[in-house]
Amino acid sequence: MSTTAHEFWKWSRAGLVSLTALMAGTWADAVTAEQRTVLIVLGAEGETDFKAGFAAQVPLWEKAAAQAGAKPVVVGAAPETETDWAQIMRALEAEPKAGTGELWIVMIGHGTFDGKESKFNLRGPDLAASDLATWLKPFGRPLAVINTASASAPFIGKLSGANRVVVTATRTGKEQNFARFGPYLAEAIGDAKSDLDQDGQTSLLEAFLSASARVKEFYKAEGRLATEHALIDDNGDGLGTPAEWFRGTRATKKARDGAELDGTRARNLPLVRSDAEEKLTLEQRARRDELELAVEALRETKSKASEADYYRDLERLMLELALVYAPSVAK
Repeated sequence: MSTTAHEFWKWSRAGLVSLTALMAGTWADAVTAEQRTVLIVLGAEGETDFKAGFAAQVPLWEKAAAQAGAKPVVVGAAPETETDWAQIMRALEAEPKAGTGELWIVMIGHGTFDGKESKFNLRGPDLAASDLATWLKPFGRPLAVINTASASAPFIGKLSGANRVVVTATRTGKEQNFARFGPYLAEAIGDAKSDLDQDGQTSLLEAFLSASARVKEFYKAEGRLATEHALIDDNGDGLGTPAEWFRGTRATKKARDGAELDGTRARNLPLVRSDAEEKLTLEQRARRDELELAVEALRETKSKASEADYYRDLERLMLELALVYAPSVAK
């Protein structure tokens, strides 16, 4: 082989390797952008009596993640040389900030509130709501943040935003007694019995409602005053809505200041998707969510609009929704 030919071969081979690496990297980025992740954080148990109950929730979330085809990441379940706080930060740094794949963050354990800052108890330094808010600031992908600890409500004010669902076990930071919401939610998220609208999948909203109902039943059966009231926020206003404000899967009450109702986004956010949901394209899901938000907005105007105008607009939106699920009808 001549020197010129040899040099050309070396250049071509290097170029091919670089091109292949670039293509592989692009493909990996594309896959990662759609990959769903479930970050499960097992907090410090405090008293030993709580250890088994907290630990039992981890495999339930892992099982649901496996059924969903999501990547599970567990922090706090095994001895580590690095603090749990640092592990959470590193795990979030490694996650893609953009894309369509949801990032679920589930916190299992105890929490505290000092009147200014709510924290989730970890082995070592605790996780403050402001810490998590800072780490999640670069994220534009869909987020579901679930804090099942006591005194967790202030996490909503810190983390609420567009394209996010935030769930807490309490309605204020002052509800600092042990919260029972977590085990019920872990059971509900992958349980068909929690599928309230019978669409073949359990959404985060449905799991929230089911778990809240079981918490209420517990305190009633024990004849005790409830010391926890879970909230869900998915409209970005940082207020949250309790389960009592829902009829079925639709909120029927709202805050006095006229804030947008919560629940529409969480209603379309299952961890384990049905076969029908899996068949929808990303564009179809986005259009479905957009139309359902439009339906909710229209319902808010019912008392002010004429009956003919209201039902005309509602019919148009419902027909468009039907076409999302059956596009062949439009042909």
